[in-house]
Amino acid sequence: MSLPYFHTVILGTGAASLCAAVRLKRSGIDDMVIITDNRKGGTSRNTGSDKQTYYKLSDSTAEPDSPYRMALALSGGGAMHGDIALAEALGSENGFYHLTALGVPFPFNRWGGYTGYKTDHDPLNRGTSLGPYTSRVMVEYLEREVERLGIPLWDRHDCVSLAATEEGGKKRIAGLVLLDRDKLQSGESPLEGVLCDNLVFGVGGPGGLYKSSVYPPVHVGAIGLALEIGAETANLTESQYGIGSVKFRWNLSGSYQQVLPRYFSRDRETGEEFPFLEEFFSSQKAQTRAIFLKGYQWPFDPLKVAGEGSSLIDILVYREMEVLGRDVFMDFLTNPWEGSREKFDPSGLDGEVRDYWDQSGLTGATPLERLEQLNPGAIQLYRDHNIDLSREPLQIGVCAQHNNGGLAGDIWWESTNIAHLFPVGEVNGTHGVYRPGGTALNSGQVGAFRAGQKIARAYAASTLDRSAAEKSCRESLERMEGIRNQFMASLNPGGSDQARYREEMQNRMSRCGAFVRDGGTIEAACGEAEEQLKAYSLLTVTSPDQLPYAFRNRHMALAQRFYLEAIGDYLSRDGGSRGSYIVRVGKGIPLHGKLGGEWRSKPDGGELRRFIQHLRLEGERIISRWEECRPVPEEDSWFEKVWASYLKGEIFSPRD
Repeated sequence: MSLPYFHTVILGTGAASLCAAVRLKRSGIDDMVIITDNRKGGTSRNTGSDKQTYYKLSDSTAEPDSPYRMALALSGGGAMHGDIALAEALGSENGFYHLTALGVPFPFNRWGGYTGYKTDHDPLNRGTSLGPYTSRVMVEYLEREVERLGIPLWDRHDCVSLAATEEGGKKRIAGLVLLDRDKLQSGESPLEGVLCDNLVFGVGGPGGLYKSSVYPPVHVGAIGLALEIGAETANLTESQYGIGSVKFRWNLSGSYQQVLPRYFSRDRETGEEFPFLEEFFSSQKAQTRAIFLKGYQWPFDPLKVAGEGSSLIDILVYREMEVLGRDVFMDFLTNPWEGSREKFDPSGLDGEVRDYWDQSGLTGATPLERLEQLNPGAIQLYRDHNIDLSREPLQIGVCAQHNNGGLAGDIWWESTNIAHLFPVGEVNGTHGVYRPGGTALNSGQVGAFRAGQKIARAYAASTLDRSAAEKSCRESLERMEGIRNQFMASLNPGGSDQARYREEMQNRMSRCGAFVRDGGTIEAACGEAEEQLKAYSLLTVTSPDQLPYAFRNRHMALAQRFYLEAIGDYLSRDGGSRGSYIVRVGKGIPLHGKLGGEWRSKPDGGELRRFIQHLRLEGERIISRWEECRPVPEEDSWFEKVWASYLKGEIFSPRD
């Protein structure tokens, strides 16, 4: 019996995947299916921040904006192609107004203008927000439209492998292997193959790779599936990290910092508490200013460490946890410095802090009282997750939050080296070193629209060699069956080592591959990751129900190896501290006079920002290449020429 076939398969139920499904359906593609392991999972639906931002072209203010200005802002941080930045900018209004047409209630003024505010690395007021749950609301409205349009959705299906074929000397997607969770206890194999002409790959960022993470626990990512078939990556070195809570994973930006909580650490054995920030800040005024600015400057930034800057806090939190082995907390019942060297003195606050408090009417005697005045929903958020800030401090860490890199795609969000594979959302590595806050949501919506345009207009007719695709997909299915059979032959009801295997990955990534990096540590970590990947075949499972977890470990282990190799390759090319990480070197610049000699940072010379790092798997080797960034295009906008090019389909052809 032949394997089932769909013209287009959409993997994932995040904001980008659901948008792609809606766009495709409206463009006349009916033969498609959405496939997910958990339709209520994913980052889009289960994460947010103090004021989760959507970044869009500013079209409702007196100050003029243009797609070209926006493209320069998007690519200005380096390591981003200008033509992709222009595509994101030109598609911004389309993506945003598509959401408002679905009913997403972005705020507007009495004249209908969707005005905004400045966000990180943003020269204009391009940010807008629905509050803490912007992406969740987007998902809910997109899901409603998917249901209205009758687009089929297969829930509880894990993708465990992809299949590709050769076409004209280049790989193309051919299908995928799924694990049906509803068949785990049936006695029959839960694995099945599906063929497709096109795969929209919306599996999110590498959330499961880190111990300290604000990715929701239900999201682990699946980039390793594409890496295994040779898909090229872009900028895996570039992620964002910042302070977040660990019991309930949430960014601690904005009002959580602006009300000035007290930071302290606790010895895991004795319970002794340490007001560790006070040793490294010269005064109460300097420390409280840094805490306050952490609200605006949430992601760690090596440029904001010196001079008692806000990112010094991230370094000190990491030191307490990873070097001194202590747990770290934010306390909303006690003011900074209170009960220590001197009493907290609101009158001595930095002018910027004082002005903000006065403008916001903050008069509370404690951080919690001030948070109640400024943002009571921020308190309720934690109550909703069984954490009462009036009774307990908030345990924190420096957490992975977003991967600016991912799979390499072109201006249509199609993989650069595997045809008909369209990574959308966070798994597509469109962003560079720095990105304006909120661009991820814009990029996901624009990417979904662009991918849908190419599939509907250039790939509407099936070109899949069904015979070759079936052969490739069945071979992949047989490999996965072999892994399943091995697990089933060695069931270990007393306890398997799958959880420990993943924990080892997560600890290594948070220790070596997060925001503190150095050459010696990375070299050792790369070797350990390679050995861990080889050791996968020795693992066991407790029961068939653990198979989804075990198959995820397989592609996560490959992803871990790629991320560490990317960092190692960058450091081998004399890369320095940039974006959201520091590179430590023995003869670097001291980060602080009271930190030891190991805390010296190598500055970023900027040379590598002109390039994008690409990696791909060849056999068992990871090959790297560095591509110079393409500038923002200066296109001929003469209408008749554009129209002719459009009618001939030339707009979808690769450019030299």
